[in-house]
Amino acid sequence: MGIEEPGAPEVLCVGETMAVLMPGEPGPAHRVRAWTRTVGGAESNVACHLAGLGVRSAWLSAVGDDAFGRAVVDAVRAAGVDVRGVRVDPLRPTGLYVKESAVSGSRVRYYRRGSAAAALGPEVLDGVDLAGVRLVHVTGITAALSDSCLRLLRALLGPRRHLVSFDVNWRPALWADEHAADRGLDPAEVLRDLADAADVVLVGADEAERVWGTADPDALRALLPHPRTVVVKRDAEGATLIEGGATVFEPSLRVDVVEPIGAGDAFAAGFLAATLAGHDARRRLRAGHLRAAATLLTRHDVGEPLPEATVTRLLSCDERTWAAARITLDGALR
Repeated sequence: MGIEEPGAPEVLCVGETMAVLMPGEPGPAHRVRAWTRTVGGAESNVACHLAGLGVRSAWLSAVGDDAFGRAVVDAVRAAGVDVRGVRVDPLRPTGLYVKESAVSGSRVRYYRRGSAAAALGPEVLDGVDLAGVRLVHVTGITAALSDSCLRLLRALLGPRRHLVSFDVNWRPALWADEHAADRGLDPAEVLRDLADAADVVLVGADEAERVWGTADPDALRALLPHPRTVVVKRDAEGATLIEGGATVFEPSLRVDVVEPIGAGDAFAAGFLAATLAGHDARRRLRAGHLRAAATLLTRHDVGEPLPEATVTRLLSCDERTWAAARITLDGALR
């Protein structure tokens, strides 16, 4: 039996997703002979998490007419995401990235220059029905891929009826790439302009420090005066939300971390789902932390959700209970 396409999406996520190779055995990458193939990409990760949270989501992108492209589309569709807007490029390949394990942590290598998604431009929006879409989610990764991808982001951030969330997702390797450098762009300026045109901005404190020279929430709000909401994430410490005249900080959950890759996308999805549901600032931040916690427990970009009872309890618990909570490797609450 085939997988039915979901109904009209509430959220449209736009950006590249690649095949991912992860070591299938221990040891340095040059000695590993067995690899596990999965898929991953910031925007489709968010779409998959949103679908898991009951939010109808769609993913707009391009893949190559190859086995990796078919694997990518199949995986995102299997998560309940609408993939009808994905184009198949007969000339360009699907992007690839490789996770290399090391004692000091995981390292990622990208093989995505000239990929199908890097050729995306504003014309991909022709025929895309945005009438029922409440939110479009994009990231700064797309801006680094090509001039046409940057034009696509600017088109999505132009005059619109829908909200736009922008996750900075700083990728220095992409901006340092010879092709990106040849474009003569200042990454800090490009990312600031894109972020300031969005309605919701998500940025890690470490990213903000590297890109704009500050991680202070008030300084970032001054740098980005136009978004309705700015969220500054401090990994294991917590996240600060700035909205209107209010500033709210919510600490992260303590988690037995397996791997941090993908946690930012999970946080974004949890936060955005709670935002669309109309929840208050603290509950939105907790929803982000809870989704991130589930991904921290796995080596995959989109992990299994935490038990529903755990999520329900922690979303509405008092501050003392939240601060004392710990999520173990088996997803249990301690």
